[in-house]
Amino acid sequence: MDWWLLIQAFIMGIVEGLTEFLPVSSTGHLIVVGDLIGFHNDGRVFEIAIQLGAILAIVFEYRQRFIGVATGIVSEPKAQRFVLNLLVAFLPAAIVGLMFIKTIKFYLFNPISVAVMLIVGGLIILWAERRTHQVRVHDVDDMTLLDAFKVGCAQMVSMIPGTSRSGATIIGGLFIGLDRKVAAEFSFFLAVPTMFAATFYDVYKHRDLLHLDDAPMFAVGFITAFISALLAVRTLVRFVANHSYEIFAWYRIAFGGLILLSWQQGWVSWELPS
Repeated sequence: MDWWLLIQAFIMGIVEGLTEFLPVSSTGHLIVVGDLIGFHNDGRVFEIAIQLGAILAIVFEYRQRFIGVATGIVSEPKAQRFVLNLLVAFLPAAIVGLMFIKTIKFYLFNPISVAVMLIVGGLIILWAERRTHQVRVHDVDDMTLLDAFKVGCAQMVSMIPGTSRSGATIIGGLFIGLDRKVAAEFSFFLAVPTMFAATFYDVYKHRDLLHLDDAPMFAVGFITAFISALLAVRTLVRFVANHSYEIFAWYRIAFGGLILLSWQQGWVSWELPS
C-alpha cells in the first residue's frame, strides 16, 4: 500500500469538501494543491469521483427536503415546481459542458489560469456586494422558472476553473433578487444534479482508468470530502445569515495573487498547458 498516495488522497478530499460549496472554486484549489503535492494519479478522474462524497453531504444535510420532494413529486405542485426549477437551472451548464469541456480542460486546467479567474471572481464578488440589493425572493419555493434559468446561466460561467460553481450561482442569485440564504441553498440543491451528472459522465468516460488497486485511495478521498463538505455547508449557511461574501472575495484575490507572484518569481514551477 502506497501511504503517500493515501495521504495525498486525504489532502485532496479535504480540499474538495471544504471548497466545493464556498465561492472560492473547488476545481481551482484541486488543480493548485494537486500540482503542489504532485498528485497526478489520473487526477482528473479522482477529482470528479470525490465530488460524489461532497454532493452526498448535501443530500444528507437536506435529506428531509429531498425525501419530501421524492414522495410528493406525483401529487404536490410545490415538489413538482422545485424539481422543474432544478431541471431548468441544470440544462444551460450541461449543454455548454458537453460542447466545450474538452477545450476548457486542455487550455484552462492549470494553476495560472486558475489564479487569474480567482482574482477576477473576487473583484466581481466585491462589486456585487457593494451594490444595493433588491430582495424579492425569500424562500426557495417562491422562485420562478425564469429565476431558475437565470441562475443556470450564471452556472455556465463556472465551467472555467477558478470561477467557482457555487460562487457563480450564489452571486448570480443575489443579482436577480434572491435572499442570501435562498441563493446559497438553491446553489446547494442545484449542485446535486449538476455534480451527479458530471461525476457519472466522467467516471463512465474514463472507466478504463479505474482499477481495484485504487479503491483505498478513492475511499479515503470520498470519506474526507463527505465529512469536510458537511462541515463547510453547515458553517456557510450560518455565516451568510449575517455576513456578506466579501471575506471570500479577499481570500480569492490574495490566493490568486500569491500563485501569480510565486510563478513570476520562480518560487514554484507551476504546470502550464503544453
